[in-house]
Amino acid sequence: MHVDDDDAIRAVTQVALERVGDFTLLSCSSGAEALQCAEHFAPQMILLDVMMPELDGPTTLEHLKQETDLGNVLVVFMTAKVQEREIARYRALGACDVIIKPFDPMTLSERLHSIWIQHNV
Repeated sequence: MHVDDDDAIRAVTQVALERVGDFTLLSCSSGAEALQCAEHFAPQMILLDVMMPELDGPTTLEHLKQETDLGNVLVVFMTAKVQEREIARYRALGACDVIIKPFDPMTLSERLHSIWIQHNV
């Protein structure tokens, strides 16, 4: 599942993951939409934008934890805010990794596969 309020980023990510990486992807335009769809989609990995209006990424993650069983779900934040203390905060919230924006669409699926393997071996 990918959650980002930016239409262009969602479109690029969808192409990168579905066509290049052969992922099955649910794309959500807001934290609220992710909360509505997560349980029915049952994602194995959530790629979550940090900065979104209304429900930002960290708040969306907290709500998802309360409303959905995220037991084995990997969460990866996407953000341009990558100071050490910010990355430490994202990890403390439960993210297994952070992808820096802007990202390379041609290597995004490879990066997520690598994260998946690293955390599921």
